[in-house]
Amino acid sequence: MTTALGEKIKAIIRTNGPLSITDYFSLCLADPVHGYYKTREPFGHSGDFVTAPEVSQLFGEMIGVFMVHAWQRHGTPADVRLVEIGPGRGTMMADMLRVIGKLAPQLYDAMTVHLVETSERLQGFQKQTLEAHGTKVTWHMDFGEVPTGFTLLAANELFDAIPIRQFVRTQSGFRERAVGLDISDELTFTTGVATLDPALLPDGSSPPIGTIFEIAPARQAVMTTICDRLAVHGGTALAIDYGHMATGFGDTLQAVRMHEYDPPLEHPGEADLTSHVDFQDLAQTALASGMHINGCCHQGDFLVGLGLLERAAALGRDQDATTQESIQNAVERLAAAGEGKMGELFKALAVSSPPIDLLPFRPVS
Repeated sequence: MTTALGEKIKAIIRTNGPLSITDYFSLCLADPVHGYYKTREPFGHSGDFVTAPEVSQLFGEMIGVFMVHAWQRHGTPADVRLVEIGPGRGTMMADMLRVIGKLAPQLYDAMTVHLVETSERLQGFQKQTLEAHGTKVTWHMDFGEVPTGFTLLAANELFDAIPIRQFVRTQSGFRERAVGLDISDELTFTTGVATLDPALLPDGSSPPIGTIFEIAPARQAVMTTICDRLAVHGGTALAIDYGHMATGFGDTLQAVRMHEYDPPLEHPGEADLTSHVDFQDLAQTALASGMHINGCCHQGDFLVGLGLLERAAALGRDQDATTQESIQNAVERLAAAGEGKMGELFKALAVSSPPIDLLPFRPVS
């Protein structure tokens, strides 16, 4: 089956030759007419995937607890920008703000809230969700528009949606992977002319032919922009995403459509395209900007360390059995370890400037 965007991509390839994975990824998500984020309703049970904040209010509440803790460790500065990049429907921010208002009214009163969102449609959802907070909340199309100053920043499932480059090992070294057309005029993976600097490979290794290696200069650029702001004005940034803690080989490009995995070339523009985040690379990028790495751990350990189980027990107290069961199921979904489970698949990375220790991360000696 072809899609409107598929036809457009084929026309581009016929004119200009194969597209890099980066360009294909960008078109699928952000084409102004047919791109996934322009046309689809990605979030929630009726969409293509469910994000952690949609699973339960507990997720956003724990992020709120983390932000209050970071603010306290930084010495309770008076003027704070609370920033979220890629805020979905605004659910996580609403849950964060409820907790911050309860735990640290002084912080709530002193801070302004900034949502970085490029989709006007999603901004509409967010404005409804956060209506109660009035003029405290401002929207920006770009992080550069957020006023400077001490910053507490959250990014949940931001980096996985930023395009990657892929290289495949051939007889003549690593060549860039691209999307071209096969003899039946269908989209297919092929190799382009660009090569890879061997210094980027883990331990200068030489894996078998056909092995794929991913790099993400665009993710590094976003991380550097965030860290440069923190380096000058102080603050903490938290990134939660699915991915791996150590750089390695492998193809992690994936499409999700109606809660099912879909071949990445099958429904361009109609499926969400993502890839796993290399947290080792993100941490190294932050270090290069002079950040202190608070730590990186599994999402489950992060949430439990912040008091997820205690908060779930309090939420379920005096509730009926059905409500208690749904709370328990949400805890399982968010925090359970094991192959393919959110609690293990997703990682949390926090970076700060100046250096502070933050729970639930253990100080790095």
